[in-house]
Amino acid sequence: MTAQVHVPSLFARVGTASVLTLAVGTTMLAPGVVDDAEAASRSTRALDIAASKKGAPYRYGATGPHRFDCSGLTLYSYRKAGKKLPRTAQQQYNKTRHISRSQRKRGDLVFFHAGRSVYHVGIYAGSGRIWHSPKTGAVVRLEKIWSNSVWYGRVR
Repeated sequence: MTAQVHVPSLFARVGTASVLTLAVGTTMLAPGVVDDAEAASRSTRALDIAASKKGAPYRYGATGPHRFDCSGLTLYSYRKAGKKLPRTAQQQYNKTRHISRSQRKRGDLVFFHAGRSVYHVGIYAGSGRIWHSPKTGAVVRLEKIWSNSVWYGRVR
């Protein structure tokens, strides 16, 4: 039995790349396109989720939904967007695809480091800013990247 699909409405709902995948079953016509699109969409969702937590208080070890430490915010945001991350900033750095500053995009993770040790993480918001949960007594906020000692990672 062959399922009939009304393509124009399907395009509107899931996008061109997904339709191509559906149309040919498990064979992709443009390798990597769907994965990149899904990753970009997930990163954008994670960024939006982090931004929605503006004003939530910092609490060491907290992973949400009402209080966060830095890696707790990134873990929570990506989990809600459908991707599991490890718990700590260092573990998250180790799990991402490392990218250069010139390759960074909204939704990528920004890792602050001293030497080889990562001590803080936020989600890149564009224009040199991140959403993060900075420290005790502070709240989740959008802030300019204040250091050159940062690395960037893309969640796969």
